Amino acid sequence: MPELPEVETTVRGIAPHIEDQIINKVVVRQPQLRWPVPENLNQILTKRTVRSVSRRAKYLLIRTDNGTLIVHLGMSGSLRILSVDKPAEKHDHIDIEFENNTLLRYNDPRRFGAMLWTTQSPAQHELLKDLGPEPLLSDFDGNHLYKLSRNRKTPVKSFIMDSHVVVGVGNIYANEALFMAGIHPSRHAGRISLIRYQRLADCIKTVLQDAIQQGGTTLRNFVNESGNPGYFKQQLRVYGRTELPCRQCLFPLREIRINNRSTVFCLECQK
Repeated sequence: MPELPEVETTVRGIAPHIEDQIINKVVVRQPQLRWPVPENLNQILTKRTVRSVSRRAKYLLIRTDNGTLIVHLGMSGSLRILSVDKPAEKHDHIDIEFENNTLLRYNDPRRFGAMLWTTQSPAQHELLKDLGPEPLLSDFDGNHLYKLSRNRKTPVKSFIMDSHVVVGVGNIYANEALFMAGIHPSRHAGRISLIRYQRLADCIKTVLQDAIQQGGTTLRNFVNESGNPGYFKQQLRVYGRTELPCRQCLFPLREIRINNRSTVFCLECQK
């Protein structure tokens, strides 16, 4: 599913095309996503101007002069910039047309995504108000992880994937960051030192920043705003490489399940 780097890639891709643009109309072909699309979305957004496009965790925030559209890409969703004369295809559920003939199209084969509306601050929305810090900002560091981890027996991989601890560290990037930090994914979160958490926080930032620069990771069907895949998959050190040689020590990589998620690691390099 699209994770933080894929969502950030989408935000950066669509923002230059729709910021400061006036919405001409909204076409909803499929109102039943993870939650129902607001029935009056066309009425709400028509003739409104997009003021900014940003991201909170894995949610896209499209702010207009009368509220904010909260978009989640779910398991298979994508937002693409097209011309308004581009015919809709299967799974093209929502179109937002602009007066400059730009079209923002939401495609979602599995329909696990969402498009919601709020007139309040998005930070106070039920889906966003209890989220942890953004991993790429200064308020996320090793001290934050260390303080929250004390007396926690949960595996450290599950700990850093908890959105109440830090947002956006999905399964792929948790595998990669733990390998880079040299930490075994099943080690109890509460038994990791401050120094190692400082290293892990830095590795989380590095992995996510590298993935953003590569446009995200395409494992199944993620595409960016232009319909192109992300290329970070080519740089993966452990995820998807079970039984292949470790890139550091050549020892075969192992795979286990933690919270029913594929977890790949090196027994030699991660302790």
